[in-house]
Amino acid sequence: MLKLMQNEWMKLWNKKGTWVMIGIMLLLTGAMMGVMKFIDTQQSTFTEVENNPSAEVTNAPSWKGPMNDELAYLEMQLADDTLSKAERKELEADAKVLEYRLDNDIEPVDSFSKEGMLMDPSGIGGTVLLLTVIVAAGIVASEFSQGTIKMLLTRPVKRWKILTSKFLTVNLFGMFLMVIGYIFYILLAMILFKSGTGQELSWNGKEVVEVSVWAKSLYMLLLSFGSVFVIATFAFTIGSVFRSSSLAIGLSLFIYFSGAMVTALLARYEIAKYLLFTHMDLTQFETGVKLIEDVTMPFSLAVLAVYMIVFLVISYSTFVKRDVTA
Repeated sequence: MLKLMQNEWMKLWNKKGTWVMIGIMLLLTGAMMGVMKFIDTQQSTFTEVENNPSAEVTNAPSWKGPMNDELAYLEMQLADDTLSKAERKELEADAKVLEYRLDNDIEPVDSFSKEGMLMDPSGIGGTVLLLTVIVAAGIVASEFSQGTIKMLLTRPVKRWKILTSKFLTVNLFGMFLMVIGYIFYILLAMILFKSGTGQELSWNGKEVVEVSVWAKSLYMLLLSFGSVFVIATFAFTIGSVFRSSSLAIGLSLFIYFSGAMVTALLARYEIAKYLLFTHMDLTQFETGVKLIEDVTMPFSLAVLAVYMIVFLVISYSTFVKRDVTA
């Protein structure tokens, strides 16, 4: 298996397109960070103009006003008797964190500080997904289009092992892009943004605890890879079954970009909880911006596992039984 993966890895890196993808990865990451820096500069300029130097300084820090408003809103939501158990638990955790901040005068982390940027590298996932889908869609389909599939399958190796080596290579490539993009992202965050004074907090079920910037950063990176794995597996399946990389890329990107809209349209129906679109973005459980409010992380992982099994069963059964003698 390792030799098969090594062969696939070498074939992948012998293509000029792979190196172009690395360049695109770095370029888009740099552009994303540049836009964030521009927004930060514009906001800082607006704040300086808006502030009146002659005005009296109040005792309450500026961040406490929004925190109090948010806490009041959470308390209003908690008064709703129709909340599910999962929703109530999540809202109570958020309320406890806000109360702790206000009681102990702990400022939240500024989104545009160095720490704020480091804690949310999930934007890298979108770029990695687009590039990984291209590889996943073509790694099997290209063997048919180039006529090399017969030579590949005549080797004394079982077909399922060949397909497994290709699938693992796709995900290894996705992880490699993720690491490269993450390192470049960190370097730019260190260079472009200033350190802040806030502290990230969370509720662990018993008490409010401080959260490490790097722990949160790596956790968000891991969650953002979830959508890469899911869509890449789907592209791999379509490419394997229909032997068309263009079809696989088109369908995969359609699902990725239209998934949230489809879920929003069907949100009031029970079936929305079981759609692939609803669970692709695992970062929603950290950001709090959920497509379906009463969906939990374990439930999403269970649904995704079922979809992954179905995709891979279709891929393997089709590839192993396919007649390539014609």
